[in-house]
Amino acid sequence: MRLDGSVAVVTGGSGALGSAMAAGLATAGAVVAVMARSGDRVAATVDAITAAGGTAQALPADVLDRSQLEEARDRLLDRYGRIDILVNSAGGNIPEATLGVGDRFFDLSTDALRTVFDLNLFGTLLPCQVLGAAMVPRDATDVASRTIVNVSSMASQRALTRTVGYGAAKAAVENFTRWLAVDCARNYGDRLRVNAIAPGFFVGDQNRALLLDDVGGLTARARTIVEHTPAGRLGEPDDLVTTLLWLCSPASRFVTGIVVPVDGGFNAFSGV
Repeated sequence: MRLDGSVAVVTGGSGALGSAMAAGLATAGAVVAVMARSGDRVAATVDAITAAGGTAQALPADVLDRSQLEEARDRLLDRYGRIDILVNSAGGNIPEATLGVGDRFFDLSTDALRTVFDLNLFGTLLPCQVLGAAMVPRDATDVASRTIVNVSSMASQRALTRTVGYGAAKAAVENFTRWLAVDCARNYGDRLRVNAIAPGFFVGDQNRALLLDDVGGLTARARTIVEHTPAGRLGEPDDLVTTLLWLCSPASRFVTGIVVPVDGGFNAFSGV
C-alpha cells in the first residue's frame, strides 16, 4: 500500500486525528499538504513529518472559505501539478450545540447547530468541490487512480446522548460520501473513488473534557464507552492509518461508496 509520488491534502491536518493521518500518508511515500486554519499548528505538524523523514508542506486555509480553498488549490497545482488524494478530516463539535446535564434539546441554539452543520458537512463538501475539481481525470488517457476519503463518526450511526447536531451532521457526511462516490464512478470509473472512515472514540482537543478528567483518567462517559467497546479501550490516532492507506492505495481500486468503522467493535456490539 505504498503511495510514492502521490500528492495528498489533509484538511484538519493539525488535529489529533488529522495529523496522524497526514503522518501516515507521508510515511507511505506521499507528499502531504497539511491544511488547517491555524498556521502555527499546521507548521508544527509539517515539522514533525519532515523530522521523521517525510515530505510535507503547510497549506493554511479555512475549509468554509471557497476563495481560500481555491487559492490553496492553485498553489498546490503550481508546485506539484496535480492532487491525487484528499482526506477531509476537518470537523468537530462546539459546546453550545452539546446538551449539558439538565439541558433540553428544545432549547438548543439554532445558530450553534447550524455552525456544527457548516463545519462538518460544508467543511467536507466545499473541499470536495474545489480540490476535487483538480482530481478529475483530464481525458481518456489519464488512467491514474485518485481518491477522496471523508471522516465520519460513530455518532452518525448510533444515537449518542448529548451530541445531536454533531451526529446529524456526520450522518449527512456519510450520505454525501455515498452520493459523490456514485456520481464519480458513473463519470470516471475507478479513476476517482470516494469513501469514508468512521472513527470510534478517540481523544482529541474538542472531546477531551468529555472523555478524560483533570488527572487524565476516564470520565464516567468514557468508562461507559469502553464498556461498550469489545476491544476494551479508546482508539489511538495511529489506529486509523492502515485503513486510510488501504482506501488511498490501488489495493482498494474496486472499493467506492463505503464507510469503514474503525471503532474496536463498538458499532457491532449491542451491549448484551
